[in-house]
Amino acid sequence: MPPTVLVVDDTASIRFLIRTNLELAGFDVIEADDGQDCLDVLAALETLPDVITMDMMMPRMDGVTAITRVRANPRYAGIGLVMVSTQSQQIDLNRAAAAGVDEYVTKPFDPDTLISTVRRVLESRR
Repeated sequence: MPPTVLVVDDTASIRFLIRTNLELAGFDVIEADDGQDCLDVLAALETLPDVITMDMMMPRMDGVTAITRVRANPRYAGIGLVMVSTQSQQIDLNRAAAAGVDEYVTKPFDPDTLISTVRRVLESRR
């Protein structure tokens, strides 16, 4: 079975871009449109994703809050987390790291960098 990635971003075109690149690289992809939707999707899944890509700035629930909640739930302990965001200031990177992000990719991203980052996180979690 191919690895599964949950793509979380409030911008449909960004979700489409990430999804397309991941699917071309052989991943299965599911989507959520913000942090709260991410938690709702995770709660409804029988088989959890291997990795989550998470935007930082989103309505209803931002990425750092969502990641903090994912990391607080023992059921989700094996999921890798990649922050994919335009926010690249050190304070944002520190907040993401403190929340439990495994890796960080800055938008706009190179598709090869995104794929290699997701693969690296996937391997580190196995």
